[in-house]
Amino acid sequence: MTFIFVILIIIAAVILGFIVLVQNPKGGGLSGNIAGFSNQFMGVKQTTDVLEKGTWLFAAIIGVLCLASTLFISAPTSTDQNNAPAPQNQPTPLGNQNQQPTK
Repeated sequence: MTFIFVILIIIAAVILGFIVLVQNPKGGGLSGNIAGFSNQFMGVKQTTDVLEKGTWLFAAIIGVLCLASTLFISAPTSTDQNNAPAPQNQPTPLGNQNQQPTK
């Protein structure tokens, strides 16, 4: 399920990036000229409104998808940790363990 959220977040991020790149930081992006239809198509004010609303919309979609994806990520439970194999006891070398230090 998280894979679906990741794909949706990536798609929304690409669309958001495209919308941001289309805009001109000084307000002359698509609002200035849309393939030769400057004011006849949507009007200068409406185009910037659509791009601004699209920016906010896709930013909100990414935020909601990120928050919703945390509900589907499973945290490790205590039973998952108990299934790990127990560590093996290593045999101790029979060297100088039991000897008293000599003076």
